[in-house]
Amino acid sequence: MSAPDLLYSELEEDLRATVRRLLRDRCDWTAVLARCETDEPYDLALWRTLAGELGLAALLVPEELGGAGASARELAVVAEEVGRAVAPVPFLGNVLATAALVSGAEREVLPQLADGSRTGTVAVGLTTPPQAPFPQSVKADGGALTGAVSAVVDLEVADHVVVPAVDADGAALYLVDTSASGVTRAPTTPLDLTRRFGTLDLDGARGRRLASGAEAERILRQALLTAAGLLASEQVGLAQLCLDSTVEYARTRYQFGRQIGSFQAVKHRLADLWVGVSSGRAVARNAADALAQDTEPELAVAIAQAYCSDLVVLAAEEHLQLHGGIGMTWEHPAHLYLGRAKSSQLAFGIAELHRQRIGELADLPQP
Repeated sequence: MSAPDLLYSELEEDLRATVRRLLRDRCDWTAVLARCETDEPYDLALWRTLAGELGLAALLVPEELGGAGASARELAVVAEEVGRAVAPVPFLGNVLATAALVSGAEREVLPQLADGSRTGTVAVGLTTPPQAPFPQSVKADGGALTGAVSAVVDLEVADHVVVPAVDADGAALYLVDTSASGVTRAPTTPLDLTRRFGTLDLDGARGRRLASGAEAERILRQALLTAAGLLASEQVGLAQLCLDSTVEYARTRYQFGRQIGSFQAVKHRLADLWVGVSSGRAVARNAADALAQDTEPELAVAIAQAYCSDLVVLAAEEHLQLHGGIGMTWEHPAHLYLGRAKSSQLAFGIAELHRQRIGELADLPQP
């Protein structure tokens, strides 16, 4: 087996430049903070531009299903830029839904997600790791679903939800329109102002069955694995932003007549963070490549999440602390970065769970 290519291709760099330019024009931190203080925290117009006009929501969708036929490598570049901008768009929920529908070869709703006209998510708690047992909280009887799922990401703007449920045949996946009778969505008070969660309540809501049995379990696991792998790239993008912003501040902020970046303690902390971000980019790229090539993706994703989920919090904390008093104010973006970092640290399982999974996959003895 050949070594993975972790370098960015020319096409990927062009894609990055396009996405970064759009987000810089439409999604600077002052606009993000202002939107977070309104009743419409998501910028759906921006999402339609990203998903529809730039075609980013179609990257994971095969050409025969109406998509771009790209791979997780290209979408990982987009994830880095979404993380760098802490963009208030339903990116992660749509990755989950698209990955599930692609894996199940669904042809009715998938084109609508691919062109950005509709949005979706998967009804699992965001802390659910890819290796978790199939959820049991929703029951299905003749296509009528009853139950509740909490901490569903991007739920409040989702038009469709893929719901794991248990019916007469065991595990199953159902596609539910959130405007249907019997569907209630309740928002959760967020720590992360740029990515929201909610509780999905189903009281006899009608759903269309997509898969059942072992196939349903496989599709859900693949969706969670894909989203967890791409989240590592988003975490690296945010960590890189925190590093770049802090380095710039250390060059321009003076204390005792000197740039704070000239103090050895600050230099050491920034150097350590640079090493961490560089390492995080390597494991995140490896996870994206493994997903694209289907070469031991579960191990690669576990490694990426075990490392990047803690890295992004460290980067956000260093960003806040090294900015001193200004970093503690609401008018500074540090709290936006820390909120996104903490929520993504918990997403798809904490680092310790992924380290345990690495041990299982590598057949390492328990301590």
